[in-house]
Amino acid sequence: MPDPFEVCETAARAGGRVLLDWVGRFAVSTKGPRDFVTEADLAAQNEIRRIVLDAFPEHGFQGEESIPGQATADPRGYRWIVDPLDGTTNYIKGIPAYCTSVALARGGEILVGAIYDPLRDECFTARAGGGAWLNGRPITTASTVHLPEAVVAVSFPPQVTAESAAVEDFLAVLPHALAIRRSGSSAINLAYVACGRFDGFWVRRIQPWDVAAGLLLVSEAGGSIGSFVGGPGLDLNVPAFISAATPSLLEALQRVLPPHAT
Repeated sequence: MPDPFEVCETAARAGGRVLLDWVGRFAVSTKGPRDFVTEADLAAQNEIRRIVLDAFPEHGFQGEESIPGQATADPRGYRWIVDPLDGTTNYIKGIPAYCTSVALARGGEILVGAIYDPLRDECFTARAGGGAWLNGRPITTASTVHLPEAVVAVSFPPQVTAESAAVEDFLAVLPHALAIRRSGSSAINLAYVACGRFDGFWVRRIQPWDVAAGLLLVSEAGGSIGSFVGGPGLDLNVPAFISAATPSLLEALQRVLPPHAT
Protein backbone atom coordinates (compact mmCIF):
# COMPACT_ATOMS: atom_id res chain seq x y z
CA MET A 1 0.00 0.00 0.00
CA PRO A 2 1.34 3.48 -0.77
CA ASP A 3 2.65 5.59 2.10
CA PRO A 4 0.27 8.57 2.56
CA PHE A 5 3.18 10.74 3.66
CA GLU A 6 5.10 10.12 0.44
CA VAL A 7 1.97 10.58 -1.68
CA CYS A 8 1.23 13.86 0.10
CA GLU A 9 4.68 15.29 -0.58
CA THR A 10 4.65 14.07 -4.18
CA ALA A 11 1.26 15.70 -4.77
CA ALA A 12 2.27 19.02 -3.22
CA ARG A 13 5.46 19.21 -5.28
CA ALA A 14 3.57 18.29 -8.46
CA GLY A 15 1.01 21.01 -7.81
CA GLY A 16 3.80 23.53 -7.34
CA ARG A 17 5.39 22.57 -10.64
CA VAL A 18 2.05 23.15 -12.36
CA LEU A 19 1.88 26.64 -10.84
CA LEU A 20 5.34 27.50 -12.17
CA ASP A 21 4.41 26.16 -15.60
CA TRP A 22 1.39 28.49 -15.76
CA VAL A 23 3.26 31.66 -14.78
CA GLY A 24 2.68 34.36 -17.38
CA ARG A 25 -0.01 32.54 -19.32
CA PHE A 26 -3.04 32.23 -17.02
CA ALA A 27 -6.39 34.00 -17.05
CA VAL A 28 -7.94 35.41 -13.87
CA SER A 29 -11.57 35.32 -12.76
CA THR A 30 -13.26 36.35 -9.51
CA LYS A 31 -15.05 34.26 -6.89
CA GLY A 32 -16.08 37.33 -4.92
CA PRO A 33 -14.86 40.82 -3.97
CA ARG A 34 -11.03 40.73 -3.85
CA ASP A 35 -11.14 36.93 -4.14
CA PHE A 36 -9.58 35.52 -7.29
CA VAL A 37 -9.05 32.19 -9.06
CA THR A 38 -6.81 31.41 -12.02
CA GLU A 39 -6.47 28.62 -14.54
CA ALA A 40 -3.33 27.67 -12.62
CA ASP A 41 -5.35 26.97 -9.43
CA LEU A 42 -7.59 24.60 -11.35
CA ALA A 43 -4.77 22.85 -13.19
CA ALA A 44 -2.75 22.37 -10.00
CA GLN A 45 -5.75 20.98 -8.13
CA ASN A 46 -6.53 18.53 -10.93
CA GLU A 47 -2.95 17.23 -10.82
CA ILE A 48 -2.96 16.91 -7.04
CA ARG A 49 -6.34 15.19 -7.12
CA ARG A 50 -5.12 12.74 -9.76
CA ILE A 51 -2.08 11.76 -7.70
CA VAL A 52 -3.79 11.27 -4.34
CA LEU A 53 -6.86 9.46 -5.71
CA ASP A 54 -4.78 7.24 -7.96
CA ALA A 55 -2.98 6.12 -4.79
CA PHE A 56 -6.10 6.02 -2.59
CA PRO A 57 -9.19 5.86 -4.83
CA GLU A 58 -11.48 5.18 -1.87
CA HIS A 59 -10.54 8.41 -0.06
CA GLY A 60 -12.56 11.59 -0.05
CA PHE A 61 -11.32 14.81 -1.60
CA GLN A 62 -11.95 18.40 -0.49
CA GLY A 63 -10.29 21.09 -2.57
CA GLU A 64 -10.67 24.85 -2.60
CA GLU A 65 -11.48 24.85 -6.31
CA SER A 66 -13.74 21.78 -6.31
CA ILE A 67 -16.65 21.97 -8.71
CA PRO A 68 -20.05 20.29 -8.28
CA GLY A 69 -19.63 16.56 -8.63
CA GLN A 70 -15.87 16.63 -8.03
CA ALA A 71 -15.79 16.60 -4.22
CA THR A 72 -15.92 13.03 -2.88
CA ALA A 73 -16.43 11.44 0.51
CA ASP A 74 -15.06 8.32 2.20
CA PRO A 75 -17.47 6.64 4.63
CA ARG A 76 -14.50 5.86 6.90
CA GLY A 77 -13.77 9.58 7.22
CA TYR A 78 -10.56 9.86 5.19
CA ARG A 79 -10.32 13.06 3.11
CA TRP A 80 -7.58 14.89 1.30
CA ILE A 81 -7.78 18.62 2.07
CA VAL A 82 -6.14 20.65 -0.68
CA ASP A 83 -5.39 24.26 -1.50
CA PRO A 84 -3.70 24.14 -4.90
CA LEU A 85 -2.63 27.79 -4.69
CA ASP A 86 -2.55 29.58 -1.35
CA GLY A 87 -1.60 33.17 -2.02
CA THR A 88 -3.45 33.66 -5.29
CA THR A 89 -3.17 37.46 -5.25
CA ASN A 90 0.58 37.17 -4.73
CA TYR A 91 0.77 34.73 -7.64
CA ILE A 92 -1.19 37.06 -9.92
CA LYS A 93 0.97 40.07 -9.02
CA GLY A 94 4.29 38.22 -9.16
CA ILE A 95 4.94 38.49 -5.40
CA PRO A 96 7.08 35.51 -4.31
CA ALA A 97 4.87 34.19 -1.50
CA TYR A 98 2.55 31.40 -2.60
CA CYS A 99 2.40 27.64 -2.23
CA THR A 100 0.44 24.44 -2.50
CA SER A 101 -1.00 22.83 0.63
CA VAL A 102 -2.01 19.16 0.85
CA ALA A 103 -3.17 17.22 3.91
CA LEU A 104 -4.87 13.93 4.70
CA ALA A 105 -7.30 13.86 7.61
CA ARG A 106 -9.44 11.20 9.21
CA GLY A 107 -12.38 12.92 10.80
CA GLY A 108 -10.88 15.87 12.66
CA GLU A 109 -7.39 14.34 12.95
CA ILE A 110 -4.76 15.47 10.44
CA LEU A 111 -2.52 12.51 9.57
CA VAL A 112 0.02 13.94 7.09
CA GLY A 113 0.61 17.32 5.53
CA ALA A 114 2.84 19.06 3.01
CA ILE A 115 3.28 22.71 2.03
CA TYR A 116 5.40 23.39 -1.04
CA ASP A 117 6.81 26.78 -2.03
CA PRO A 118 7.86 26.22 -5.65
CA LEU A 119 9.84 29.45 -6.00
CA ARG A 120 12.15 28.60 -3.09
CA ASP A 121 11.88 24.84 -3.67
CA GLU A 122 10.98 24.47 0.02
CA CYS A 123 8.78 21.54 0.95
CA PHE A 124 7.54 21.48 4.55
CA THR A 125 6.20 18.06 5.59
CA ALA A 126 4.78 16.49 8.73
CA ARG A 127 3.43 13.15 9.91
CA ALA A 128 1.21 12.85 12.99
CA GLY A 129 3.40 11.61 15.82
CA GLY A 130 6.46 11.57 13.57
CA GLY A 131 7.80 15.12 13.45
CA ALA A 132 8.12 17.90 10.90
CA TRP A 133 10.70 18.57 8.21
CA LEU A 134 11.87 21.10 5.65
CA ASN A 135 13.26 19.38 2.56
CA GLY A 136 13.88 16.28 4.65
CA ARG A 137 15.61 18.00 7.59
CA PRO A 138 13.90 18.13 10.99
CA ILE A 139 12.49 21.51 12.03
CA THR A 140 11.34 22.96 15.34
CA THR A 141 9.57 26.12 16.36
CA ALA A 142 11.44 29.04 17.92
CA SER A 143 11.96 29.29 21.68
CA THR A 144 10.34 32.73 22.00
CA VAL A 145 8.25 33.13 25.15
CA HIS A 146 7.67 36.90 25.40
CA LEU A 147 5.41 38.80 23.02
CA PRO A 148 7.69 41.90 22.80
CA GLU A 149 10.33 39.59 21.28
CA ALA A 150 7.96 37.91 18.83
CA VAL A 151 7.41 38.36 15.10
CA VAL A 152 3.82 37.25 14.53
CA ALA A 153 1.77 36.88 11.36
CA VAL A 154 -1.89 37.49 10.62
CA SER A 155 -4.31 36.75 7.78
CA PHE A 156 -7.16 39.08 6.84
CA PRO A 157 -10.33 37.91 5.08
CA PRO A 158 -10.82 39.14 1.48
CA GLN A 159 -13.73 41.39 2.45
CA VAL A 160 -12.08 43.04 5.48
CA THR A 161 -13.43 46.45 6.48
CA ALA A 162 -12.21 49.10 8.91
CA GLU A 163 -14.79 47.91 11.45
CA SER A 164 -13.99 44.20 11.19
CA ALA A 165 -12.70 42.00 14.00
CA ALA A 166 -9.53 41.37 11.99
CA VAL A 167 -8.57 45.04 12.21
CA GLU A 168 -9.40 45.14 15.93
CA ASP A 169 -7.13 42.13 16.44
CA PHE A 170 -4.30 43.73 14.49
CA LEU A 171 -4.47 46.93 16.54
CA ALA A 172 -4.63 44.94 19.78
CA VAL A 173 -1.40 43.04 19.03
CA LEU A 174 0.52 45.83 17.28
CA PRO A 175 1.77 47.70 20.39
CA HIS A 176 2.85 44.48 22.14
CA ALA A 177 4.69 42.44 19.51
CA LEU A 178 8.14 43.05 18.07
CA ALA A 179 6.59 43.05 14.58
CA ILE A 180 3.54 41.86 12.67
CA ARG A 181 3.74 40.37 9.18
CA ARG A 182 1.10 39.59 6.55
CA SER A 183 2.51 37.31 3.87
CA GLY A 184 -0.72 36.80 1.94
CA SER A 185 -0.59 33.03 2.48
CA SER A 186 -1.89 31.38 5.65
CA ALA A 187 -0.13 28.13 4.74
CA ILE A 188 3.23 29.90 4.46
CA ASN A 189 2.57 31.67 7.77
CA LEU A 190 2.11 28.33 9.52
CA ALA A 191 5.09 26.75 7.78
CA TYR A 192 7.23 29.67 8.95
CA VAL A 193 6.00 29.25 12.52
CA ALA A 194 6.93 25.57 12.31
CA CYS A 195 10.50 26.28 11.21
CA GLY A 196 11.08 29.26 13.52
CA ARG A 197 10.94 32.15 11.05
CA PHE A 198 7.73 33.46 12.63
CA ASP A 199 6.95 33.13 16.31
CA GLY A 200 3.18 33.08 16.03
CA PHE A 201 0.15 33.39 13.76
CA TRP A 202 -3.54 33.94 14.35
CA VAL A 203 -6.67 33.90 12.23
CA ARG A 204 -10.38 34.06 13.07
CA ARG A 205 -11.92 33.23 9.70
CA ILE A 206 -10.30 30.77 7.34
CA GLN A 207 -11.07 27.63 5.34
CA PRO A 208 -9.72 24.18 6.27
CA TRP A 209 -7.74 23.80 3.04
CA ASP A 210 -5.74 26.94 3.90
CA VAL A 211 -4.48 25.60 7.22
CA ALA A 212 -4.87 21.81 7.54
CA ALA A 213 -1.29 20.94 6.57
CA GLY A 214 0.13 23.92 8.47
CA LEU A 215 -1.62 23.05 11.72
CA LEU A 216 0.01 19.62 11.69
CA LEU A 217 3.38 21.18 10.87
CA VAL A 218 3.26 23.51 13.87
CA SER A 219 2.12 20.77 16.24
CA GLU A 220 4.76 18.30 15.07
CA ALA A 221 7.48 20.98 15.21
CA GLY A 222 6.77 21.52 18.91
CA GLY A 223 4.51 24.55 18.68
CA SER A 224 1.25 25.31 20.48
CA ILE A 225 -2.23 25.87 19.04
CA GLY A 226 -5.20 27.19 20.97
CA SER A 227 -8.46 29.07 20.78
CA PHE A 228 -9.07 32.76 21.32
CA VAL A 229 -10.75 32.14 24.67
CA GLY A 230 -8.00 29.95 26.07
CA GLY A 231 -9.77 26.62 25.86
CA PRO A 232 -8.61 23.48 24.05
CA GLY A 233 -10.01 22.08 20.86
CA LEU A 234 -10.18 23.12 17.23
CA ASP A 235 -12.90 22.37 14.70
CA LEU A 236 -11.06 21.65 11.47
CA ASN A 237 -14.17 22.42 9.47
CA VAL A 238 -14.44 25.94 10.93
CA PRO A 239 -10.90 26.72 12.07
CA ALA A 240 -10.21 29.81 14.18
CA PHE A 241 -7.02 29.63 16.21
CA ILE A 242 -3.82 31.11 17.58
CA SER A 243 -0.57 29.28 16.91
CA ALA A 244 2.66 30.04 18.73
CA ALA A 245 6.19 28.78 19.14
CA THR A 246 5.77 28.09 22.87
CA PRO A 247 2.93 27.68 25.39
CA SER A 248 3.97 30.92 27.12
CA LEU A 249 3.74 32.90 23.90
CA LEU A 250 0.37 31.34 23.11
CA GLU A 251 -0.93 32.48 26.49
CA ALA A 252 0.45 35.98 25.89
CA LEU A 253 -1.40 36.22 22.57
CA GLN A 254 -4.59 34.89 24.17
CA ARG A 255 -4.40 37.63 26.79
CA VAL A 256 -3.98 40.38 24.19
CA LEU A 257 -6.40 39.26 21.45
CA PRO A 258 -10.05 40.20 22.12
CA PRO A 259 -12.22 37.15 22.92
CA HIS A 260 -15.08 38.29 20.68
CA ALA A 261 -16.95 35.80 18.52
CA THR A 262 -15.02 34.16 15.71
